[in-house]
Amino acid sequence: MTVKPIALVTGGAGFIGSHMVDLLLDRGYRARVIDNLVGGRESNLAQHAGNPDLTIERIDIRAIEPSNSVFSDARIVLHFAGIGDIVPSIEKPIDYMSTNVQGTVRVLEGARAASVSKFVYAASSSCYGLADVPTREDHPIAPQYPYALSKYMGEEAVFHWHRVYDLPVNAIRIFNAYGTRVRTTGAYGAVFGVFLKQKLAGKPMTVVGDGSQRRDFLYVTDVASAFLAAAETDMTGEVWNLGANNPQEIRRLVELIGGDTVHMPTRPGEPYCTWADTTKIERHLGWRPHISFEEGVGRMMAEIDAWQDAPLWEPDSIAKATQTWFRYLGKKGAA
Repeated sequence: MTVKPIALVTGGAGFIGSHMVDLLLDRGYRARVIDNLVGGRESNLAQHAGNPDLTIERIDIRAIEPSNSVFSDARIVLHFAGIGDIVPSIEKPIDYMSTNVQGTVRVLEGARAASVSKFVYAASSSCYGLADVPTREDHPIAPQYPYALSKYMGEEAVFHWHRVYDLPVNAIRIFNAYGTRVRTTGAYGAVFGVFLKQKLAGKPMTVVGDGSQRRDFLYVTDVASAFLAAAETDMTGEVWNLGANNPQEIRRLVELIGGDTVHMPTRPGEPYCTWADTTKIERHLGWRPHISFEEGVGRMMAEIDAWQDAPLWEPDSIAKATQTWFRYLGKKGAA
């Protein structure tokens, strides 16, 4: 009888993490999920209820010990757990450093104790700041806000553990992931959640600027496939950019969703275009995206009712929610 390899997925009940679990189970792995269920939801994994190859434990990575049994016999660790969003990171930087840096260190120590064959870190393209495009992995690092800094510091810790302890690691800098199960509650942030709730409520979509800004949107199942490739490769100590290499205008997203719009002021410290140069990951891992932007948006529209209970963001509430953003990032020289 073949023993299935064990993959530990931190943040596995979250947006990307739950799709990662889908892929792992499909590829013959046993999946162990740890999630504090603050951002993640067990319902994201409900389709696997009763599957003996899946276990879920409610654990906060800030308190996890290297001796925790969740690390036992794990072959790979895929580390997605963390906290996102720009504005809350400006308001509560300690929380971001605690979770995204110290929490990552605790997971690294567990992986080291278990002698895993690969640790793959979900890094962020926000480390590049206002980057030249298309953006390569050797672009200068220039985080613009605490979230970006915390994710990059976590990445630095990952490669430090590689250099000092010989832990086999890789990191993937995600650009703009989107797709079903994306978080529907919480702080003002990702454009899809904002627009889909506005569509449901019959309200105009709040477009920042004239909507000509572009984002390198990549559907979540393509993100998961890249992470599995990074876990299964013999290569180690590598960092790759991950996007569709095909940035889309926000106006195109509005067109696909359909509806009226209202325009909001452009925001400081926010790039006009994000665009991942994916040459390296394509060459090293043979990875390619498979879901077109139109197909991906269609999949989300088919599940638009998931945003029924999401907060409705309108111009006044957005202006209030982003006061901190403009206060700190709008200062001369902040960008």
